[in-house]
Amino acid sequence: MSSVPDRPAEARLALSLVIITYGRDQVLAETLGYLLPQLAALEAATELLVVDQTPRHAPAVEQQLTAWHGAGAIRWLRLAEPNLTHAMNVGLVEARGELVLYTDDDIIPAEGLVAAHLAAYQEFPEADAVVGQILQPGESAEDIPFAPSGDKLRRYLDFPFRGVRGAWIEGAMAGNFSMRRAKALAIGGFDENFTPPVASRFETEFAKRLIDHGGKIRFYPQASIHHLQAASGGTRSKGIHLASASPRYGVGDCYYAFRHGRGWGLWSYLLKRPFREIRTRFHLRHPWYIPVKFVGELRALVMGWRLARHPPKLLTERVERTL
Repeated sequence: MSSVPDRPAEARLALSLVIITYGRDQVLAETLGYLLPQLAALEAATELLVVDQTPRHAPAVEQQLTAWHGAGAIRWLRLAEPNLTHAMNVGLVEARGELVLYTDDDIIPAEGLVAAHLAAYQEFPEADAVVGQILQPGESAEDIPFAPSGDKLRRYLDFPFRGVRGAWIEGAMAGNFSMRRAKALAIGGFDENFTPPVASRFETEFAKRLIDHGGKIRFYPQASIHHLQAASGGTRSKGIHLASASPRYGVGDCYYAFRHGRGWGLWSYLLKRPFREIRTRFHLRHPWYIPVKFVGELRALVMGWRLARHPPKLLTERVERTL
């Protein structure tokens, strides 16, 4: 009598789904309500981990999260201070699965989102990370040809994540992003030098570092979400960047450039950034905010340079003590 062969190793990979949340109530509960049935249907999905930076939820949402946590449907970790990259690292360290899938806290996932991420690693076992399709409000999936161009800093920054063509890429969007946990830990996780509350480009920096360490990232459009861009909570709780002189909106991009750029490519990227930021309909209609925005961009450049003078703040040492 012949024995049944074991399933391929990739089919046995366990997955942890991690949601980082801040300032979200009903939309968070709805997002979890969409995802919990998907996890329950998959033997390989081990847990849904909620890393919560919200000081106080609405009573109904607090009650629902408490009930889910008590029933073992979610693992609910609460952090005292909001810091996106730190929270991402907490999720990475705490996750029990070999794969870690991050999604935003304000999404409508396609049916089979989690299963599609698992399938991506079966279809492309050489992948160290997978980015799924992300449809922003008003967008629909499109067949968009894409050819990367420019230097290391620029190529893939304009990759169409609403597209339908799978591809090997060098970028990422954290709202629908999975990775092999061991590989992510080996490169130090997410750089906590990206300062709260906005931390722009942190996932791009992670992607470039992963590629630099021989990793591969697959865009897998079958794993799709609709991103709701909830009007409150998240980074939107900190105001509108178009009319602000704060450096927080640009410092992450400048830090990313200093960390991965070289020579003229670096300075071209940084010098063009302020002009890219004011080429908007808002500034055409409100030109008095242009100098305000320029002040913010100059402050971001200086802050990014100061951050880049120090080593990246990675997980390696703390992970060795934590695991």
